[in-house]
Amino acid sequence: MKALISIDYTNDFVAADGALTTGKAGQNIEAALVELTDKFTAAGDFVVYAIDRHDKADVHHPENKLFPPHNLAGTKGRKLYGSLNDLYTKTKDLENIYWIDKRHYSAFCGTDLDIRLRERDISEIHLAGVCTDICVLHTAVDAYNLGYKIFIHADAVASFDPVGHEWALGHFANMLGARIIDE
Repeated sequence: MKALISIDYTNDFVAADGALTTGKAGQNIEAALVELTDKFTAAGDFVVYAIDRHDKADVHHPENKLFPPHNLAGTKGRKLYGSLNDLYTKTKDLENIYWIDKRHYSAFCGTDLDIRLRERDISEIHLAGVCTDICVLHTAVDAYNLGYKIFIHADAVASFDPVGHEWALGHFANMLGARIIDE
């Protein structure tokens, strides 16, 4: 069994006016990410939207020292970007669609993702979204440590840092044994 984990493809991370945007790099993966998500959804595979959620009043969160406020609960910035939002709106009530509010880079850290995957006998995860060298990377490292087989869709991940993006793709393959799918 397999699952797609769609990471942080929100207005704040992708839109031109996003608080912490990947800009054109993130916008350029929209079609591939939506097509991939639609394919997994239609096949009945488990599709997880792992979305960063922050609260303005949470002064103790370590990211507050590293980044400007982003993906704040209840804001437009936290909504899924572009046509991925349209797809999610159409499919969110399906049994195979699951939304996770995440507080840290990894979709596994502090969430029930591992439990949800294991109760469905999922051993293969496919990762897409932003940022390749931050949240996608940390999710992949945790997946590796938990024993999942990892697939990275190179045309459906992006970063605001081109060097970090390329480094992360190499790290996925060389250090985590991930298969890089480049379609």
